[in-house]
Amino acid sequence: MQSRKNSGTPRRPATRRAVRRRPPKRPPRTLRLGRPALRLRIAFVVMAFVLSLFAGRLVLLQGVDPDSYALAAAKENTRQYPLHASRGAILDRDGIPLAISEETVAITADPKLTAPVAQRLARLLAAKLPALTYDEIITQLVQPTRFEYVARKVSPRVWEQIKAEMKQQRLAGLYTQADPVRSHPNGDVAANVIGFVGAEGKGLGGLEYGLDEQLSGTDGKAIYEVDARGNRIPLANHTVAEPKPGVSAQLTIDRDLQWYAEQRIAQQVKLTKAESGSVVMMDTKTGELLVAATYPSFDPDKAAAAKKDARGNRVLEQVYEPGSVQKVVTMAALADAGLIDLSTRLTVPGALRVGGKTVHDHFDHGTLKLTVSGVVAKSSNIGTIMAAQQMPIAQFVKYLYKFGFGQPTGIGFPGESRGIMPPGDEWSELTRSNVAFGQGLSANAVQMAAAVNAVANGGVYVPPKLVRSYVDASGNVVPVDSQQSRRVVSPQAAKQVTTMMEGVTGPGGTAKTARIAGYRVAGKTGTAQETGPECGGRYCRWATSFAGFAPADNPRFVTYVVLQNPTNGRSGGGQGGPVFRDVMNYALQKYAVPPTGAKPPNPPLTW
Repeated sequence: MQSRKNSGTPRRPATRRAVRRRPPKRPPRTLRLGRPALRLRIAFVVMAFVLSLFAGRLVLLQGVDPDSYALAAAKENTRQYPLHASRGAILDRDGIPLAISEETVAITADPKLTAPVAQRLARLLAAKLPALTYDEIITQLVQPTRFEYVARKVSPRVWEQIKAEMKQQRLAGLYTQADPVRSHPNGDVAANVIGFVGAEGKGLGGLEYGLDEQLSGTDGKAIYEVDARGNRIPLANHTVAEPKPGVSAQLTIDRDLQWYAEQRIAQQVKLTKAESGSVVMMDTKTGELLVAATYPSFDPDKAAAAKKDARGNRVLEQVYEPGSVQKVVTMAALADAGLIDLSTRLTVPGALRVGGKTVHDHFDHGTLKLTVSGVVAKSSNIGTIMAAQQMPIAQFVKYLYKFGFGQPTGIGFPGESRGIMPPGDEWSELTRSNVAFGQGLSANAVQMAAAVNAVANGGVYVPPKLVRSYVDASGNVVPVDSQQSRRVVSPQAAKQVTTMMEGVTGPGGTAKTARIAGYRVAGKTGTAQETGPECGGRYCRWATSFAGFAPADNPRFVTYVVLQNPTNGRSGGGQGGPVFRDVMNYALQKYAVPPTGAKPPNPPLTW
């Protein structure tokens, strides 16, 4: 039996199982960019986005804030140049220039243009401008800005030479601005009155500072369109605001008198080995200051190199105890109050006890029988105190205020001191006694000159004056208003004190060196003790002075001289008197003031 396996019956073939095929994968979307339609759509989207950005920016520029963007564009294509106003001059009483502005230029650079040629430009400028080094110049030429100052106060002649060489070498990027420099045709004459200006042309001291607003004027400006290299475009739009020049100030100072007084006080300071000295001269009737001289002084063209104390104006800024010149005011007050006259006699002891202190005279003496003229002529402190004790303190204080003590002169000079005077309700008997002969209060030289001038002017106080008028650029003169004069003592009192003062320069007085041949001269010496930093609160320094006027019987000028801390002798008449004589004589001759021919009164000094 055959097995099933080997049977001959044909076998049915097995059915083949069908296999299910997966569809092919779709390519990634990025691979479908090859389709033109899709690429076109994406390009349109991108372009629409970019155009929307431009549209938004356009709306911002033209609709939201057009002005600021227009201004920014204008700044990029324009250049602004300052137009400096010319500074007014300072003139003397006759119109002679004491300080003027001369035209110079400031050289400026646009570093964007100068940086590529900085080395060549620096070599050129260093050769023409000795005050600047190559390194200093090149530093300015390569700054990351569009504007730098390279040099100041350059003469137009030098700039023309620089410009010619720049043209020859085809260099660009340097420009100029007006940069006036202050000059002084008369050197240091009246330097302490005039003052000085800084590098920017602004007043820093004296009248240059005090009158800076009037002298400076108002700067202008010019705006020009420029090209890509910063060059001005010819015929392009531009605007110009013209500067308004400053006015000139005409002073009351007489240049010739000022010069002579400065020379004379400098000689005396050196002769007496003093720290400093000053001279003031006033016109008796008008109060105008013809002289306000001081030494040491300074060169206003080199003010930065001068010592600080040499740049000040001592005649108005420095205060001190005036000493015996103050006796002129004391006697005028007593005479006006009817407490003394030329017939008053005093028995003056060698010492006087006041308020627990003993007062002495500057010379040793026993009991003296002096008239009030003798008290003034011999400058007796004790005699002055005895006369002043007749007047109540409150009344005495009122007279001092009327004479201008303890208050500004009204000149308006920057840094002026009003002096120091004790409040009236704090005066003791000792204070009244000290002030009567010139201790215990402080004043400046102009205050003292004005007080003495009140006596010379018949008892009328005339406020001192330093600025006479202003002159604008067109030559129009505007006078400066004078302050109101005031009567302080009667004409009779002033005449009596003038007679006392003539005794000072007479045969028995303390200032024979102040006499002027052919003229009657009234004067008063002063020697005052002073304190100082080195004194430890005590008196250890001196100020010597002399004040007077001439002709005594028809006064024209008052002159006051003071020397601070002379160390070669100590005498108001011997040290201040000769300066007074020489300066006063110079003024009398220049202004052709004739002697009156009258004989001096020569009142008795003793009884």
